[in-house]
Amino acid sequence: QVQLVESGGGLVQAGGSLRLSCAASRRPFSSYAMGWFRQAPGKEREFVAAISWSGGETYYLDSIKGRFTISRDNAKNTVSLQMNSLKPEDTAVYYCAAKVGTVVATKTTQYPYWGQGTQVTVSS
Repeated sequence: QVQLVESGGGLVQAGGSLRLSCAASRRPFSSYAMGWFRQAPGKEREFVAAISWSGGETYYLDSIKGRFTISRDNAKNTVSLQMNSLKPEDTAVYYCAAKVGTVVATKTTQYPYWGQGTQVTVSS
């Protein structure tokens, strides 16, 4: 089992940037495909971005393409989400998730391991 711990959330004005990080406890980290999801109040948890074990494949929610970038450092057991040009509608709790295997996934049900979440609030 892998434990995930997110960090980097906070309050930012619209147009600003934040960088979220997720540290994984288990090696080899490269055996896991990773994803970021978010959940706004009163809404279902939604896919944001995913990255393959090697970092060679990435997928993004359409509404964040060009603004967010997912990356990973297998040597440091971390995955990051760089968020630029933030909008108030990006406000949510952001979760890091992991799944064993090389195939990238975009559904919450495909990820058995989750972090505790980190709050991102974008003010207008």
